Amino acid sequence: MNLLGHAIGRQAPPFIIAEMSGNHNQSLERALAIVEAAARSGAHALKIQTYTPDTMTIDLDEREFHVGDPKSLWAGASLYQLYGEAYTPWEWHQPIFDRARALGMVPFSTPFDDTAVDFLESLDVPCYKIASFENTDLMLVRRVAATGKPLIISTGMATVAELDETVRAARSAGCRELVLLKCTSTYPASPENTNILTIPHLRELFGCEVGLSDHTMGVGVSVASVALGATVIEKHFTLRRADGGVDSAFSMEPEEMAQLVTETERAWQSLGRISYGPMGDEVKSLQYRRSLYIVKDLKAGEALTAENLRAIRPGLGLPTKYFDLVLGKTVRCDVRRGTALSWDLI
Repeated sequence: MNLLGHAIGRQAPPFIIAEMSGNHNQSLERALAIVEAAARSGAHALKIQTYTPDTMTIDLDEREFHVGDPKSLWAGASLYQLYGEAYTPWEWHQPIFDRARALGMVPFSTPFDDTAVDFLESLDVPCYKIASFENTDLMLVRRVAATGKPLIISTGMATVAELDETVRAARSAGCRELVLLKCTSTYPASPENTNILTIPHLRELFGCEVGLSDHTMGVGVSVASVALGATVIEKHFTLRRADGGVDSAFSMEPEEMAQLVTETERAWQSLGRISYGPMGDEVKSLQYRRSLYIVKDLKAGEALTAENLRAIRPGLGLPTKYFDLVLGKTVRCDVRRGTALSWDLI
């Protein structure tokens, strides 16, 4: 897969997505500053979300239209109120996308209904994301897949059966390039609940690129996911968590994003291939292995003993595995202390 010159796959470094979400705090100036900070941090893509409160829910301030979990970051807020605070005004999309493109990033979005897809098509986005909470909305999946553009789907909460339905719906509607992101839909997520061993299983089950939508703090889980085959990493991003905002508590700051880009690429570089024996750069280190050296001056005919023969560094003598074999053998000529033992001396 290739997005605006950025390769996605195991042959390329991990593709890093900075998710702005609602961290613009209803300021276009701040939104553009987030774009610029993401670019400086080395992120390859900038993602936003395309909805309005009315496309997400209804304006009802009671019952299940509240966030009911008392442990939630958004406990007590009505859904309509929350989405009104978090949404990105549609008239901001073009300047945000233009700034991201100018800085070499791939700009795209998560749509939540048909009107959002139509709007994003008018902006010619290069790809789409389906959020975890919408991954069972097969009507939306089919609508997005019908654009023919690459599709990234978060798998949070979905069973294997549900994912099978989702992938089949996407494929049947025209999706040819698909990425599934392992995701734990808690905010923040704990490493213990992330289960990244699922990543290679997703690749095996669905035959597509896989990655991680990471809601944990820090970079450790993302780096580990690369070792398991993740080729795409998505992380929420803000300028400073202390600035507040709906998603700030579990978002990365610029220095952390830069570390994520660096460390996931190092993890990818380290995978290499199955390899034994000295690598090219290691050959010069062979001389520092232990080997057999004569450690006392010897006259011709003297026997090798545990007192005059030792296994020491450097590694220019016979391998140490021959120590017992050569004990008791005599040297054919005078030998100085510090001479590497070789067969022609015996």
